[in-house]
Amino acid sequence: MLRVFRNPTYAKLFSAQVIALLGTGLLTVALGLLAFDIAGDAAGSVLGTALTIKMVAYVGVAPLIAAVVDRLPKKAVLVTADLIRLAIAVMLPFVTEAWQIYVLVFVLQSASATFTPAFQSLIPSVLPEPEDYTRALSLSRLAYDLEALLSPTIAAALLTLISYNNLFVGTAVAFAYSAILVLLSRLPARTDDGPVLPFWQRLPLGAKVFARTPTLRFLMLTNIVVAAGTAIVLVNSVVYARGVFGLGDQSLALALACYGMGSLVVALNIPWLVDKLGVIRTMITGAVVITAGLAVAVIVTAVATSTGAGWYVLLGTWVLLGIGTSLVNTPSSRLLADASTTANRNLVYTAQFALSHACFLVTYPIAGWLGAANLTGAAIALLILAAVVGAIAVAFARSRLLRADTDMPTVTSQLGR
Repeated sequence: MLRVFRNPTYAKLFSAQVIALLGTGLLTVALGLLAFDIAGDAAGSVLGTALTIKMVAYVGVAPLIAAVVDRLPKKAVLVTADLIRLAIAVMLPFVTEAWQIYVLVFVLQSASATFTPAFQSLIPSVLPEPEDYTRALSLSRLAYDLEALLSPTIAAALLTLISYNNLFVGTAVAFAYSAILVLLSRLPARTDDGPVLPFWQRLPLGAKVFARTPTLRFLMLTNIVVAAGTAIVLVNSVVYARGVFGLGDQSLALALACYGMGSLVVALNIPWLVDKLGVIRTMITGAVVITAGLAVAVIVTAVATSTGAGWYVLLGTWVLLGIGTSLVNTPSSRLLADASTTANRNLVYTAQFALSHACFLVTYPIAGWLGAANLTGAAIALLILAAVVGAIAVAFARSRLLRADTDMPTVTSQLGR
């Protein structure tokens, strides 16, 4: 897997991604403490609003910005996004009102919604061989999972020495290093992509590729299954840990770590799994595992809410959901790369970024609002959603995709470019 680091451009870009993720992790911890300083016991509502704003930026702003910057040099786009995030990190320690958090978070997440798809769409050009690209996807997933595990630990260690406001300084430094590494990278030259389309024709282009490409329609269905499994973990872990089982703060960190560990183990093994099963079958396996995990979650929730037992079974369920999520998410970018061209790749990746996050605008309210009234009911609703959509995805794959070897680039490239 590590042979891809022999490519100096990829090595620098991956380092930039890891450092930026570390900065984002520190920012998340610092933002929660800042919200508590400003709003006290209402900090949860402030963070909830901030997360909603984040999703709005991802879903609504990302396609607009991508259409605007699509013809600009990738290096300039990535560096500018990093510098904007750096500036916001520097401003956050001086915030005194909740509305200021909302404004700054919107700008910061809009910059992230510009950086992430542009970065992801660049990697297939840097690593054109499918096997190397699959290894890069696994490494990217590892970076996200390790960030989720390590950032809170690093932040906790730093907070024994410094105030939380200084975490924002660490975030700014991380974004600065990320920008420097991108500047030092020798990115592939942009090819002649033909005539420049007007903005309003570029704006829906990524969504149109999704609509006409069978593999990407399959991906969209699996996005919904992933959103159902992820929502119960991210939204309700604190409810299970503190409310249902009556455990301490460390229990929440343990639950999230179990989810990340499941994802991490799979990410390490994705290259050989994809070689053996193919991309589509690997993703189908992930959708089935997520649905099974939600079924177990329903049983665990029903038992726990009535007897208070089942904490360790819940942790195992979170590991299972992490495994399923990684089985779907890690190889999915192979479908994006195969179904796009150098001319539309950034817009296609942005469409996936926006559409996948749009799914959370459905599953987060189910997990949160319904869960507040009936935790078991929320788990059942998410299970039904995942089971129905997952069954449709499997049936679609069997009828349209699995009869041909669609995991080979020579085939997938013909499916609706």
